[in-house]
Amino acid sequence: MADVTFKRILLPIELGEPSSWEKALPVALDMARKHGAKLDVLTVIPDVGLPVVGSFFPADFEEQARAKAGEELRKWLDENVPEDVDAEGHVSVGTIYHKIIRAAQKLNSDLIVMASHRPKMSDYLLGPNAARVVRHAPVHVFIVRS
Repeated sequence: MADVTFKRILLPIELGEPSSWEKALPVALDMARKHGAKLDVLTVIPDVGLPVVGSFFPADFEEQARAKAGEELRKWLDENVPEDVDAEGHVSVGTIYHKIIRAAQKLNSDLIVMASHRPKMSDYLLGPNAARVVRHAPVHVFIVRS
């Protein structure tokens, strides 16, 4: 098997859900160190969906949510990513799996490392977002069971 080198690794996380990163972060850090890769950490704020739903939120809701998530992500990076790993945080708003795939393309990621919850009967192998990322991502995807 040919050696594969990764230059940019994307780690999607949900800030309020430690199971989205507790097991995936050590894998991503190990790979970043091994390959001398940059680690891009992405958190996605789900959009509010239908315009009628959005009408219940303040006009600047998305801007405020993005700013708050950015602050929380910076704090998370400071607390969880050692200084020997080059890491940068990114916040996006929209459909989770679409934004993960789009971020991988935009950031020229070579690898996506992400957690997937333990399967339920309806999931079969992967959680729905992980399954969609695996099916549609143009790069390698490493799934870590949480």
